[in-house]
Amino acid sequence: MLLVLLDYAGVAVFAATGALAASRKQLDLIGFIFMASITGIGGGTLRDLALGSLPVFWVRNPTYVIVCVVVAILVFFTAPRLESRYRLLLWLDAIGLSAYCVMGAAKGLSATGSPTVAIVTGTLTATFGGILRDVVAGEPSVLLRPEIYVTAALAGAAAFTACDAVGMGLPLSSAFGMLTSFVIRGGALKFGWSTIRYRPRPGRHPDEIMK
Repeated sequence: MLLVLLDYAGVAVFAATGALAASRKQLDLIGFIFMASITGIGGGTLRDLALGSLPVFWVRNPTYVIVCVVVAILVFFTAPRLESRYRLLLWLDAIGLSAYCVMGAAKGLSATGSPTVAIVTGTLTATFGGILRDVVAGEPSVLLRPEIYVTAALAGAAAFTACDAVGMGLPLSSAFGMLTSFVIRGGALKFGWSTIRYRPRPGRHPDEIMK
């Protein structure tokens, strides 16, 4: 029961970030619901489609959609207050990211037995909803921002998979994967951690090449 409640809470946090994106674009209530829904359940939907787990999770349990709708309505009427607490929401999002990269990896590993697939499904589950949110809202994507986001989910999923491979057991592997992801994402929020970015050298002038 506790895991189910945590699952709903994670969807609610992701949905809230989607609804806040709708508030910044001054959309109507349907726009809020749409943005909240694609952010809250987008990653899990892609995971289930990739694994061939049909119908997808929110079709089997529509409560996830209801959670997104309720969050969207609440944010529609309280967006200014939530915007002032956006930093707190980012930390809650970091917790959700950490949980979902492990949950997605566990589902991928259970369905296929492949560590590679587990890492991919873990990363997709945790991040694809946020990527969809930014693309639809026309905001800078989490893929293009300097601070670490997707990398944190990737690291958490990889840590979980590695721990499971050496026989640490599901509870300990899950805890280690979540901690890895949260520390990395938390460091990005607190200290501005970022990965090494590509910095190409400027092209040479044609006269220099001919020398």
